Amino acid sequence: MKIGILGGTFNPVHLGHLILAQECQQKLKLDKVVFIPAKIPPHKTRQAIIDAGDRYQMLKLAVKGNPCFEVSRIELDRQGTKSYSVDTLSLLKKKWGDKISLFFITGADALKELDSWKDTDKIFKLARFVMATRPGYCLKNMPAKVTAVAINAIDISATDIRRRIASGKSVRYLVPDAVMKYIDKKK
Repeated sequence: MKIGILGGTFNPVHLGHLILAQECQQKLKLDKVVFIPAKIPPHKTRQAIIDAGDRYQMLKLAVKGNPCFEVSRIELDRQGTKSYSVDTLSLLKKKWGDKISLFFITGADALKELDSWKDTDKIFKLARFVMATRPGYCLKNMPAKVTAVAINAIDISATDIRRRIASGKSVRYLVPDAVMKYIDKKK
């Protein structure tokens, strides 16, 4: 079985995340894609991060109806301070064993931070590292162990979505309708 792992802050989840997952699922012939919200992202400041429980609920709403997508609480329920990808992949390998092939999916924007990640060599051993194209980011100088996947991405960022919400602007067509309703309800 081939499982894609798409981790991140999802602060909030948006259509760009879903398109990334769908394109990788189809192009890599993955059996499923598991979205994993980070409990405490190591590369982000905590002050601007939505509560982990809310991010998890919005992900559940966003993937509802897609049988190839699921959401995991593995990082939210794990003890510890920071959500390192290598630790999560190690736990998943231990849980699912060798009969599962993991595909660790990220966007091209992660390339500039890759040198600062914890134990990238171990990540490359635990999973096939997949980097998808993203508007405004170049996939040059990628490590040889990274698989590039060209996707039909749209230029949406969670940062822009949070700014729009803070200034009273609509986020319709940037996030799934159910997520937009959740944001409106929770303020």
